[in-house]
Amino acid sequence: MAAIPISENRTPTAASKSRRRIYWALAGLITVLGIAALGAGPLMSRVEQPEYTVTTSDGPIEIRSYSPMIAAEAVVEGERKTAINEGFRLIAAYIFGANQPNAKIAMTAPVQQQKQTIAMTAPVTQQRTGDVWTVRFIMPKSWAMETLPKPTDTRISLKPIPATRFAVITFSGVASSEDIEKRSEELRRYASERKLSTTGQPVLAFYNPPWTLSFFRRNEVMLQLTD
Repeated sequence: MAAIPISENRTPTAASKSRRRIYWALAGLITVLGIAALGAGPLMSRVEQPEYTVTTSDGPIEIRSYSPMIAAEAVVEGERKTAINEGFRLIAAYIFGANQPNAKIAMTAPVQQQKQTIAMTAPVTQQRTGDVWTVRFIMPKSWAMETLPKPTDTRISLKPIPATRFAVITFSGVASSEDIEKRSEELRRYASERKLSTTGQPVLAFYNPPWTLSFFRRNEVMLQLTD
């Protein structure tokens, strides 16, 4: 007599149901975080920006005329990424209340970074081990030099910037050193071909918080024009 097969009990157990609920909850959380990452960067970057008019537009390159503005600056030594992080920390502390009389100043965009040109002196007594950078926030236009609070950190200085013209190239991505150098050379070539006189080191401008997805980021390299 043949044995009668016994069918398996495939009814989900309480443990398997619990695991499924956890899996679905995790999937939902990942989806929510992904959507947040897509929107947070652009949303967080909708803050006041310097005023300018575009006089020439040529693909990713523009010639801009900027209105007078005021910058809070910190001079920092080190590699580019280290320097901008340290400069950001110092100036953020200033606008969040490290000033007299503990006033709050609204965040603006972009954060700017510019390599300093160090003049040659004699005698040579010490060799620098890193680069020197100026990191700056542009102050909201509602403030004037007379009304801005005084920084409590002597490494922060407030400087008026007159009306200025810049050649600017805009690009997305994480803004690696290679990307910045490539865009800087492209901008210099553009200026040279059009016989535009420039001065100083390129100004790097970053508009988004670090968690912004790469293709949503806005970065710029700017060359000051003298004519």
